[in-house]
Amino acid sequence: MTEAPVRKIIHVDMDAFYASVEQRDAPELRGRPLAVGGSSARGVVAAASYEARVFGVRSAMPSSVARRRCPELLFVKPRFEVYAGVSRQIHAIFADYTAEIEPLSLDEAYLDVTIDRRGLGSAKAIAEEIRARIKQVTGLTASAGVSYNKFIAKLASDQNKPDGLCVIPPGKGAAFVASLPVKRFHGVGPVTAAKMARLGIETGADLRDRPIEFLRAHFGSYADYLHRAARGIDERPVRSSRESKSIGAERTFETNLSSPEDIDAALAHVASAAWARVERKQARGRTVTLKLRDSQFHTITRARSIGDPVASEAEMLAIGRMLIAPELPVAGGIRLLGLTLSGIVRAHEEVQPGLPLVAAQ
Repeated sequence: MTEAPVRKIIHVDMDAFYASVEQRDAPELRGRPLAVGGSSARGVVAAASYEARVFGVRSAMPSSVARRRCPELLFVKPRFEVYAGVSRQIHAIFADYTAEIEPLSLDEAYLDVTIDRRGLGSAKAIAEEIRARIKQVTGLTASAGVSYNKFIAKLASDQNKPDGLCVIPPGKGAAFVASLPVKRFHGVGPVTAAKMARLGIETGADLRDRPIEFLRAHFGSYADYLHRAARGIDERPVRSSRESKSIGAERTFETNLSSPEDIDAALAHVASAAWARVERKQARGRTVTLKLRDSQFHTITRARSIGDPVASEAEMLAIGRMLIAPELPVAGGIRLLGLTLSGIVRAHEEVQPGLPLVAAQ
């Protein structure tokens, strides 16, 4: 019997994607602190340029907080249809190298290049060529991580940002993970990182040295993921995109949201991002689902179906507001919000007579 080949995974992540597109298209914005999003008191930052990040401006931050941190901050309205168009260009490049592509959002994806379709000789060479082609076609930069699994590839893509490449071979994966702060681990948000700090867990090495029983006592079902991650183990396959049964967006917030104004602004931003994807796929659906996660990682979903397909972003947002209203206030604040559309039909498909208005818990 022959051993399976070591997997070769690339995680490609565009650099400050929305903001970089805006700076590309408006030269007067280049080199200036920029936020994509609403500038009103109820607005939320969808993306921040690297010039703005120096001041601590981050995505999902209320615009009022961002402006306090950077008084010179410039705001531009998001153009999701433009970002979606650039994303299609990028994914067309990916498809030249592999059919195993797992999109995470408009601006990042995993690629399994274990099979070297173009005969370039290594995953590093493939990543370098992809980055060069993205720059040539779109005028934008991308960072990439190359490794033997998805967890480490994603960590590696962030290692040398912006416009960087990082390769972590199998023999160095566990040591690489051990050297990193746990707050860099995918899925470890500010609340979890703070809890880990209280338990004396600051780095991957600290996490690796805690027995699984200790982790289960403090992190429940999440412990098994943490135990494997601290050892550089991740067997998840790259899942190629399939026909969507639902389309949506969600956002984890840097700071838990408590005020009605911040929550409503964040929900509006999520609705905009979700509707851009609905439009890109030329889809319609009758069911809107709200996803809400609180500061203790308790997750609830609420859904509502309507008679005719949801016709607009405004209608999707209105249903989202109706679903979230009974859940407020949320003790400790909200760390994640999501909206999805399901019961999908394509634009060219016949829409059957609708169902009566129902609510699903």
